[in-house]
Amino acid sequence: MIRILEYKEAESVLRRRAGRLSEAERVVAPILDDVRERGDKAVLAYARRFDGLEANGVKVSAKEMERASGEISPQFRKALRKASRNIRDFARMQLPRGRMFRLADGQQVGQIVRPLDAMAAYIPSGRYPLPSTLLMTVIPAQVAGVPRISVASPRPSVEILGTARYLNANEVYRMGGAHAIAAFAFGTETIPKVDRIAGPGNIYVTAAKKLLAGEVGIDFVAGPTEILIIAAEGDPRVLAADMLAQAEHDEEASAILATTSRRLAKAVAGEIERQLKDLPTAPTARAAVERNSAIVVVPTLEKAIDFSNRFAPEHLSIPSSSLLKRIANAGSVFIGPNSPEAAGDYASGPNHVLPTSGFARVRGGLSAADFVKVISVQKLSAQALKSLAPAITTLARAEGLEAHARSVEARTRG
Repeated sequence: MIRILEYKEAESVLRRRAGRLSEAERVVAPILDDVRERGDKAVLAYARRFDGLEANGVKVSAKEMERASGEISPQFRKALRKASRNIRDFARMQLPRGRMFRLADGQQVGQIVRPLDAMAAYIPSGRYPLPSTLLMTVIPAQVAGVPRISVASPRPSVEILGTARYLNANEVYRMGGAHAIAAFAFGTETIPKVDRIAGPGNIYVTAAKKLLAGEVGIDFVAGPTEILIIAAEGDPRVLAADMLAQAEHDEEASAILATTSRRLAKAVAGEIERQLKDLPTAPTARAAVERNSAIVVVPTLEKAIDFSNRFAPEHLSIPSSSLLKRIANAGSVFIGPNSPEAAGDYASGPNHVLPTSGFARVRGGLSAADFVKVISVQKLSAQALKSLAPAITTLARAEGLEAHARSVEARTRG
């Protein structure tokens, strides 16, 4: 049964499960070193050991990609068209633009935007194969103009391979875990080194990304998935369904309801139990509900928002747009009764690769901006430099950097 907590007890919810990340780092560190040293041989050995690979190499053949494309159903292909169009349109909106501005005295400043050379999408395919994550990682990179896109998935389903072919992401590798992250970070004889790796994974994938951040760009170090719902009223059946939709992801997932209504809290708790009885994913969902989830009874909606901002949830559901101006920390926000989190997971457009474990305090979800470099540009006329010279030389000498000052005076004196 899900816990019903008083607001004063809610601090226990804010103390997220620490997880076993440090332990996972110790496990994966030797794997990373081995892939760095032995390249393809190490990757192939780990893929056979952990991923069940039976082939002589990890790259998926063009023939298999083409066959999978033919096997996906017309209904699935239609869903791909709808979802990919919305995701692509939203990614275009997020993409930074190059621009130049003319300031006073002949100063021109601005920025140019250039894509990364290569990225890799990590697509889970263990308990649940996730072709939707392929859409969410590859499409923003394509919108950004990344010329080389690779995909790693340990046991890719027909839908994953068919989606990759649909997106023309034809460089797919049947590998997962820390060895896949290492292969893309270092490069091997047959697997390209990339600039950024994006996509969720288990704790070992997360640990590998954390250890290799700096060696390769990553999206973020993510923990278990989570949702926080704020509601003063509503249909208990719908609210329970939304909580279970998150809980079924993983036993470590969190589903939190903050409500001002004790009656609603009890009704939702009862509805969760009823829906679990015939939910195919009930073993996973029940574990998440009982270990990591809660219903918090709050005195006011203001307290609920304060609680949410401190929690900084990956997914936040609020009842009305009027509350949006007070939301400071969230990965993605869903407004009103007709905006379920599942819509964002698949087809509404905003990205579902989102920060977890409180990381929404410092950034939002994956976007096309993650796959470009914004490079500043400046061009000064002689008059502009002369106008700036006193400020430049004074600041340079205050820092003891005499050559900086002289580099300006060489241009502006006599």
